[in-house]
Amino acid sequence: MIRIQGIVKAAQIARSQLQAGVPPSRLVSFQEFIQETLAQIEKICANANMSPAQLPTPSRKAYEFLAQIDLTNLPVASQNSPSVSVQPIRLKNIRNQQQQVLSAIASIVAHPQNSHSKKQQLLKNLQETVATIEGICTQQNATPAQLSKTSRQTYAWMKFLTDESNLERHLSATRRTQKLAEEMLWSQMQHPCKTITVEFTNITHLYKGKIGPLEAKAQINEAFLNAPDEILAVLVRLAFLGKNQADSQAIKEYALSEDYSEVVLEVDLIADTEAENPQGKCYNLDRLFHTLNREYFGGKMVKPRLSWNRSFTTRKFGHYERGRDRVVLSISLDSDRVPQYVVEFVLYHELLHKHHEGKWVNGRLNVHTPEFRQDEQKFRKYKEADQWLTKLASE
Repeated sequence: MIRIQGIVKAAQIARSQLQAGVPPSRLVSFQEFIQETLAQIEKICANANMSPAQLPTPSRKAYEFLAQIDLTNLPVASQNSPSVSVQPIRLKNIRNQQQQVLSAIASIVAHPQNSHSKKQQLLKNLQETVATIEGICTQQNATPAQLSKTSRQTYAWMKFLTDESNLERHLSATRRTQKLAEEMLWSQMQHPCKTITVEFTNITHLYKGKIGPLEAKAQINEAFLNAPDEILAVLVRLAFLGKNQADSQAIKEYALSEDYSEVVLEVDLIADTEAENPQGKCYNLDRLFHTLNREYFGGKMVKPRLSWNRSFTTRKFGHYERGRDRVVLSISLDSDRVPQYVVEFVLYHELLHKHHEGKWVNGRLNVHTPEFRQDEQKFRKYKEADQWLTKLASE
Protein backbone atom coordinates (compact mmCIF):
# COMPACT_ATOMS: atom_id res chain seq x y z
CA MET A 1 0.00 0.00 0.00
CA ILE A 2 1.51 3.32 -1.08
CA ARG A 3 1.56 6.42 1.07
CA ILE A 4 1.35 9.90 -0.45
CA GLN A 5 2.77 12.61 1.74
CA GLY A 6 0.87 15.86 2.07
CA ILE A 7 -2.71 14.73 1.36
CA VAL A 8 -3.99 15.14 4.90
CA LYS A 9 -2.21 18.48 5.26
CA ALA A 10 -3.76 19.70 2.00
CA ALA A 11 -7.23 18.75 3.25
CA GLN A 12 -6.61 20.56 6.54
CA ILE A 13 -5.49 23.71 4.71
CA ALA A 14 -8.54 23.54 2.45
CA ARG A 15 -10.91 23.06 5.37
CA SER A 16 -9.39 25.99 7.28
CA GLN A 17 -9.80 28.22 4.23
CA LEU A 18 -13.40 27.09 3.67
CA GLN A 19 -14.26 27.82 7.31
CA ALA A 20 -12.75 31.31 7.11
CA GLY A 21 -14.13 31.96 3.63
CA VAL A 22 -12.00 32.29 0.50
CA PRO A 23 -10.94 35.90 -0.20
CA PRO A 24 -12.18 37.04 -3.65
CA SER A 25 -8.59 37.60 -4.76
CA ARG A 26 -7.75 33.96 -4.00
CA LEU A 27 -10.76 32.17 -5.52
CA VAL A 28 -8.95 31.13 -8.70
CA SER A 29 -5.75 30.06 -6.92
CA PHE A 30 -7.76 28.07 -4.36
CA GLN A 31 -9.66 26.27 -7.14
CA GLU A 32 -6.37 25.49 -8.89
CA PHE A 33 -4.85 24.24 -5.63
CA ILE A 34 -7.71 21.74 -5.14
CA GLN A 35 -7.74 20.63 -8.78
CA GLU A 36 -3.97 20.17 -8.95
CA THR A 37 -3.87 18.28 -5.65
CA LEU A 38 -6.61 15.88 -6.79
CA ALA A 39 -4.96 15.40 -10.18
CA GLN A 40 -1.61 14.63 -8.55
CA ILE A 41 -3.17 12.09 -6.18
CA GLU A 42 -5.04 10.38 -9.00
CA LYS A 43 -1.92 10.28 -11.18
CA ILE A 44 0.18 8.69 -8.42
CA CYS A 45 -2.55 6.12 -7.79
CA ALA A 46 -2.87 5.34 -11.51
CA ASN A 47 0.89 4.79 -11.80
CA ALA A 48 0.63 2.35 -8.89
CA ASN A 49 -2.31 0.51 -10.53
CA MET A 50 -4.68 1.41 -7.73
CA SER A 51 -7.55 3.81 -7.06
CA PRO A 52 -7.73 6.54 -4.39
CA ALA A 53 -10.24 4.31 -2.59
CA GLN A 54 -7.33 1.96 -1.82
CA LEU A 55 -5.22 4.60 -0.07
CA PRO A 56 -4.57 4.28 3.68
CA THR A 57 -7.59 5.49 5.64
CA PRO A 58 -6.41 9.01 6.63
CA SER A 59 -5.23 9.72 3.06
CA ARG A 60 -8.40 8.25 1.54
CA LYS A 61 -10.64 10.35 3.78
CA ALA A 62 -8.62 13.47 3.00
CA TYR A 63 -8.93 12.74 -0.74
CA GLU A 64 -12.70 12.22 -0.41
CA PHE A 65 -13.00 15.53 1.44
CA LEU A 66 -11.11 17.39 -1.30
CA ALA A 67 -13.08 15.65 -4.06
CA GLN A 68 -16.47 16.68 -2.65
CA ILE A 69 -15.65 20.41 -2.48
CA ASP A 70 -17.99 22.31 -4.81
CA LEU A 71 -15.52 24.58 -6.57
CA THR A 72 -18.36 26.47 -8.29
CA ASN A 73 -19.97 27.46 -4.99
CA LEU A 74 -17.17 28.36 -2.60
CA PRO A 75 -17.80 30.42 0.56
CA VAL A 76 -16.41 33.89 -0.07
CA ALA A 77 -14.89 35.95 2.74
CA SER A 78 -15.77 39.60 3.14
CA GLN A 79 -13.07 42.13 2.41
CA ASN A 80 -12.50 42.62 6.17
CA SER A 81 -12.27 38.92 7.03
CA PRO A 82 -8.83 37.65 8.01
CA SER A 83 -7.43 35.12 5.58
CA VAL A 84 -5.66 31.96 6.53
CA SER A 85 -2.00 32.59 7.24
CA VAL A 86 0.19 31.31 4.43
CA GLN A 87 3.55 31.50 6.17
CA PRO A 88 3.82 29.44 9.37
CA ILE A 89 4.86 31.30 12.51
CA ARG A 90 8.26 30.16 13.78
CA LEU A 91 9.04 30.82 17.42
CA LYS A 92 12.63 31.55 18.39
CA ASN A 93 14.22 29.53 21.19
CA ILE A 94 11.16 27.34 21.74
CA ARG A 95 13.35 24.24 21.89
CA ASN A 96 15.43 25.90 24.61
CA GLN A 97 12.24 26.66 26.53
CA GLN A 98 11.17 23.04 26.19
CA GLN A 99 14.52 21.86 27.50
CA GLN A 100 14.17 24.17 30.50
CA VAL A 101 10.82 22.54 31.27
CA LEU A 102 12.34 19.06 30.97
CA SER A 103 15.20 20.06 33.25
CA ALA A 104 12.72 21.38 35.83
CA ILE A 105 10.80 18.09 35.65
CA ALA A 106 14.03 16.12 36.12
CA SER A 107 14.84 18.20 39.19
CA ILE A 108 11.40 17.56 40.71
CA VAL A 109 11.76 13.82 40.11
CA ALA A 110 15.30 13.69 41.52
CA HIS A 111 14.54 15.80 44.61
CA PRO A 112 11.01 14.96 45.82
CA GLN A 113 11.47 16.69 49.18
CA ASN A 114 10.60 20.13 47.71
CA SER A 115 8.42 18.82 44.91
CA HIS A 116 5.24 20.77 45.70
CA SER A 117 6.77 24.24 45.57
CA LYS A 118 8.83 23.30 42.52
CA LYS A 119 5.75 21.93 40.76
CA GLN A 120 3.80 25.13 41.42
CA GLN A 121 6.67 27.22 40.06
CA LEU A 122 6.84 24.99 36.98
CA LEU A 123 3.09 25.38 36.43
CA LYS A 124 3.44 29.15 36.64
CA ASN A 125 6.33 29.16 34.16
CA LEU A 126 4.40 26.94 31.74
CA GLN A 127 1.32 29.15 31.93
CA GLU A 128 3.37 32.30 31.31
CA THR A 129 5.19 30.72 28.35
CA VAL A 130 1.95 29.47 26.80
CA ALA A 131 0.30 32.87 27.30
CA THR A 132 3.25 34.56 25.58
CA ILE A 133 2.99 32.22 22.58
CA GLU A 134 -0.76 32.79 22.30
CA GLY A 135 -0.14 36.54 22.50
CA ILE A 136 2.32 36.33 19.60
CA CYS A 137 -0.28 34.46 17.53
CA THR A 138 -2.99 37.00 18.38
CA GLN A 139 -0.73 39.90 17.35
CA GLN A 140 -0.33 38.24 13.94
CA ASN A 141 -4.08 37.65 13.55
CA ALA A 142 -3.51 33.91 13.80
CA THR A 143 -4.02 30.96 16.12
CA PRO A 144 -1.51 28.35 17.35
CA ALA A 145 -2.67 26.21 14.43
CA GLN A 146 -0.57 28.51 12.20
CA LEU A 147 2.65 27.81 14.10
CA SER A 148 5.39 25.89 12.31
CA LYS A 149 5.41 22.15 12.97
CA THR A 150 8.15 22.26 15.62
CA SER A 151 6.69 25.31 17.35
CA ARG A 152 3.16 23.87 17.23
CA GLN A 153 4.23 20.52 18.70
CA THR A 154 6.16 22.15 21.52
CA TYR A 155 3.40 24.65 22.27
CA ALA A 156 0.79 21.86 22.40
CA TRP A 157 2.96 19.82 24.77
CA MET A 158 3.49 22.76 27.13
CA LYS A 159 -0.20 23.70 27.01
CA PHE A 160 -1.06 20.08 27.86
CA LEU A 161 1.13 20.31 30.96
CA THR A 162 -0.55 23.51 32.17
CA ASP A 163 -3.39 21.24 33.30
CA GLU A 164 -2.25 20.28 36.81
CA SER A 165 -3.65 16.74 36.55
CA ASN A 166 -1.73 16.19 33.30
CA LEU A 167 1.46 17.50 34.90
CA GLU A 168 0.95 15.18 37.86
CA ARG A 169 0.52 12.19 35.54
CA HIS A 170 3.61 13.27 33.62
CA LEU A 171 5.68 13.49 36.79
CA SER A 172 4.42 10.10 37.99
CA ALA A 173 5.28 8.40 34.69
CA THR A 174 8.72 10.04 34.61
CA ARG A 175 9.41 9.05 38.21
CA ARG A 176 8.39 5.42 37.67
CA THR A 177 10.27 5.08 34.39
CA GLN A 178 13.40 6.72 35.80
CA LYS A 179 13.41 4.19 38.64
CA LEU A 180 12.92 1.27 36.24
CA ALA A 181 15.75 2.52 34.02
CA GLU A 182 18.18 2.92 36.89
CA GLU A 183 17.39 -0.52 38.31
CA MET A 184 17.71 -2.17 34.90
CA LEU A 185 20.86 -0.46 33.65
CA TRP A 186 22.84 -0.47 36.89
CA SER A 187 22.15 -4.19 37.33
CA GLN A 188 22.85 -5.28 33.74
CA MET A 189 25.72 -3.06 32.60
CA GLN A 190 29.29 -3.94 33.54
CA HIS A 191 30.29 -0.29 33.42
CA PRO A 192 27.18 1.71 34.36
CA CYS A 193 26.70 5.25 33.08
CA LYS A 194 27.10 8.02 35.60
CA THR A 195 23.83 9.64 34.51
CA ILE A 196 20.55 8.08 33.40
CA THR A 197 17.89 10.43 32.00
CA VAL A 198 14.32 9.62 31.00
CA GLU A 199 12.09 12.24 29.37
CA PHE A 200 8.47 12.13 28.24
CA THR A 201 7.75 14.63 25.48
CA ASN A 202 5.75 15.23 22.31
CA ILE A 203 7.97 13.42 19.79
CA THR A 204 6.86 11.77 16.54
CA HIS A 205 8.55 8.46 17.42
CA LEU A 206 7.31 6.04 20.06
CA TYR A 207 10.69 6.28 21.80
CA LYS A 208 14.35 7.12 21.24
CA GLY A 209 17.36 6.05 23.26
CA LYS A 210 21.14 6.22 23.29
CA ILE A 211 23.89 5.11 25.65
CA GLY A 212 27.22 6.90 25.91
CA PRO A 213 30.18 6.46 28.24
CA LEU A 214 28.84 9.05 30.66
CA GLU A 215 25.10 9.23 30.02
CA ALA A 216 22.18 7.04 28.99
CA LYS A 217 19.19 9.04 27.73
CA ALA A 218 15.73 8.00 26.57
CA GLN A 219 12.94 10.11 25.14
CA ILE A 220 9.47 8.58 25.28
CA ASN A 221 6.32 9.73 23.54
CA GLU A 222 4.04 11.68 25.89
CA ALA A 223 1.19 9.30 25.02
CA PHE A 224 2.78 6.61 27.21
CA LEU A 225 2.17 8.60 30.40
CA ASN A 226 -0.83 6.37 31.27
CA ALA A 227 1.08 3.14 30.64
CA PRO A 228 1.44 0.54 33.40
CA ASP A 229 4.88 -0.30 34.77
CA GLU A 230 5.21 -3.42 32.61
CA ILE A 231 4.91 -1.32 29.44
CA LEU A 232 7.30 1.31 30.80
CA ALA A 233 9.80 -1.46 31.53
CA VAL A 234 9.48 -2.66 27.93
CA LEU A 235 10.18 0.87 26.70
CA VAL A 236 13.30 1.06 28.85
CA ARG A 237 14.57 -2.26 27.46
CA LEU A 238 13.92 -1.19 23.87
CA ALA A 239 15.49 2.25 24.30
CA PHE A 240 18.63 1.07 26.08
CA LEU A 241 19.16 -2.63 25.46
CA GLY A 242 18.00 -3.02 21.86
CA LYS A 243 14.99 -4.40 20.05
CA ASN A 244 13.48 -7.83 20.32
CA GLN A 245 10.31 -9.11 18.69
CA ALA A 246 8.25 -9.63 21.84
CA ASP A 247 8.96 -6.18 23.27
CA SER A 248 8.40 -4.45 19.93
CA GLN A 249 5.05 -6.20 19.52
CA ALA A 250 3.97 -5.23 23.04
CA ILE A 251 4.70 -1.56 22.37
CA LYS A 252 2.93 -1.60 19.00
CA GLU A 253 -0.15 -3.13 20.62
CA TYR A 254 -0.19 -0.53 23.39
CA ALA A 255 0.16 2.24 20.80
CA LEU A 256 -3.15 1.04 19.34
CA SER A 257 -4.90 1.19 22.71
CA GLU A 258 -7.46 3.75 23.83
CA ASP A 259 -5.19 4.92 26.67
CA TYR A 260 -2.49 5.84 24.13
CA SER A 261 -4.86 7.35 21.55
CA GLU A 262 -6.55 9.46 24.23
CA VAL A 263 -3.32 11.33 25.00
CA VAL A 264 -2.28 11.62 21.35
CA LEU A 265 -5.59 13.19 20.44
CA GLU A 266 -5.67 15.51 23.45
CA VAL A 267 -2.20 16.90 22.70
CA ASP A 268 -2.82 17.16 18.96
CA LEU A 269 -6.13 18.94 19.35
CA ILE A 270 -4.66 21.67 21.56
CA ALA A 271 -3.07 23.42 18.58
CA ASP A 272 -4.98 21.68 15.83
CA THR A 273 -8.32 23.28 16.60
CA GLU A 274 -8.38 26.24 14.23
CA ALA A 275 -11.09 28.10 16.14
CA GLU A 276 -13.82 27.06 18.51
CA ASN A 277 -16.52 26.86 15.87
CA PRO A 278 -19.34 24.40 16.58
CA GLN A 279 -20.69 24.76 13.04
CA GLY A 280 -19.29 22.06 10.80
CA LYS A 281 -19.88 21.40 7.13
CA CYS A 282 -22.84 19.13 7.93
CA TYR A 283 -23.48 19.21 11.68
CA ASN A 284 -23.83 21.97 14.26
CA LEU A 285 -22.55 20.81 17.65
CA ASP A 286 -24.49 23.49 19.53
CA ARG A 287 -27.79 22.15 18.21
CA LEU A 288 -26.83 18.55 18.93
CA PHE A 289 -25.78 19.48 22.46
CA HIS A 290 -29.12 21.11 23.27
CA THR A 291 -30.96 18.02 22.00
CA LEU A 292 -28.81 15.67 24.10
CA ASN A 293 -28.97 17.94 27.14
CA ARG A 294 -32.78 17.87 27.13
CA GLU A 295 -33.00 14.14 26.45
CA TYR A 296 -30.33 12.73 28.78
CA PHE A 297 -29.36 15.42 31.31
CA GLY A 298 -32.72 17.04 32.03
CA GLY A 299 -31.50 20.28 30.48
CA LYS A 300 -29.27 20.87 33.52
CA MET A 301 -25.80 20.45 31.98
CA VAL A 302 -23.88 23.67 31.47
CA LYS A 303 -22.76 23.75 27.85
CA PRO A 304 -19.03 23.13 27.43
CA ARG A 305 -16.99 24.70 24.68
CA LEU A 306 -17.69 22.78 21.47
CA SER A 307 -15.50 22.55 18.39
CA TRP A 308 -14.50 20.46 15.41
CA ASN A 309 -10.82 19.66 14.99
CA ARG A 310 -8.94 19.93 11.69
CA SER A 311 -7.59 16.36 11.47
CA PHE A 312 -8.99 13.19 9.98
CA THR A 313 -8.83 10.44 12.61
CA THR A 314 -9.38 6.71 12.28
CA ARG A 315 -9.81 5.33 15.80
CA LYS A 316 -10.61 8.15 18.19
CA PHE A 317 -13.43 10.47 17.17
CA GLY A 318 -13.87 12.78 20.14
CA HIS A 319 -12.26 14.06 23.30
CA TYR A 320 -13.30 15.95 26.43
CA GLU A 321 -10.72 18.26 28.04
CA ARG A 322 -11.84 18.67 31.63
CA GLY A 323 -9.32 21.40 32.41
CA ARG A 324 -10.72 23.55 29.58
CA ASP A 325 -14.29 22.22 29.71
CA ARG A 326 -14.08 21.62 25.97
CA VAL A 327 -15.41 18.87 23.71
CA VAL A 328 -13.66 18.43 20.37
CA LEU A 329 -14.98 16.07 17.70
CA SER A 330 -13.07 14.76 14.70
CA ILE A 331 -14.02 16.15 11.29
CA SER A 332 -14.10 12.52 10.13
CA LEU A 333 -17.66 12.61 11.52
CA ASP A 334 -18.65 15.87 9.82
CA SER A 335 -19.87 14.19 6.65
CA ASP A 336 -23.27 13.54 5.10
CA ARG A 337 -22.37 9.86 4.90
CA VAL A 338 -22.21 9.68 8.72
CA PRO A 339 -25.71 9.38 10.27
CA GLN A 340 -26.66 12.09 12.75
CA TYR A 341 -27.22 9.57 15.53
CA VAL A 342 -23.55 8.50 15.24
CA VAL A 343 -22.34 12.09 15.73
CA GLU A 344 -24.80 12.47 18.61
CA PHE A 345 -23.49 9.30 20.24
CA VAL A 346 -19.86 10.45 20.11
CA LEU A 347 -20.86 13.84 21.52
CA TYR A 348 -22.97 12.13 24.20
CA HIS A 349 -19.99 9.91 25.15
CA GLU A 350 -17.79 12.98 25.62
CA LEU A 351 -20.50 14.79 27.60
CA LEU A 352 -20.60 11.80 29.95
CA HIS A 353 -16.92 12.49 30.68
CA LYS A 354 -18.00 15.97 31.81
CA HIS A 355 -20.88 14.50 33.84
CA HIS A 356 -18.92 11.72 35.59
CA GLU A 357 -15.78 12.01 37.68
CA GLY A 358 -13.15 9.36 37.05
CA LYS A 359 -11.84 7.08 39.78
CA TRP A 360 -8.20 6.46 40.68
CA VAL A 361 -7.36 2.74 40.75
CA ASN A 362 -3.80 1.57 41.50
CA GLY A 363 -2.38 4.96 40.62
CA ARG A 364 -4.28 5.24 37.32
CA LEU A 365 -7.36 7.30 36.52
CA ASN A 366 -10.24 5.15 35.29
CA VAL A 367 -12.65 7.39 33.37
CA HIS A 368 -14.85 4.60 32.02
CA THR A 369 -16.34 3.52 35.34
CA PRO A 370 -19.27 1.05 35.59
CA GLU A 371 -21.57 4.05 36.17
CA PHE A 372 -20.22 5.68 33.01
CA ARG A 373 -20.82 2.54 30.95
CA GLN A 374 -24.36 2.18 32.31
CA ASP A 375 -25.24 5.71 31.25
CA GLU A 376 -23.52 5.26 27.90
CA GLN A 377 -25.80 2.33 27.07
CA LYS A 378 -28.88 4.50 27.70
CA PHE A 379 -28.29 6.18 24.35
CA ARG A 380 -31.32 5.46 22.19
CA LYS A 381 -29.32 3.88 19.35
CA TYR A 382 -26.36 2.63 21.35
CA LYS A 383 -25.82 -0.67 19.48
CA GLU A 384 -26.30 0.83 16.03
CA ALA A 385 -23.95 3.73 16.75
CA ASP A 386 -21.31 1.46 18.29
CA GLN A 387 -21.43 -0.85 15.27
CA TRP A 388 -21.21 2.11 12.89
CA LEU A 389 -18.14 3.49 14.65
CA THR A 390 -16.48 0.07 14.67
CA LYS A 391 -17.03 -0.13 10.93
CA LEU A 392 -15.75 3.43 10.40
CA ALA A 393 -12.59 2.71 12.40
CA SER A 394 -11.84 -0.38 10.31
CA GLU A 395 -12.24 1.27 6.91
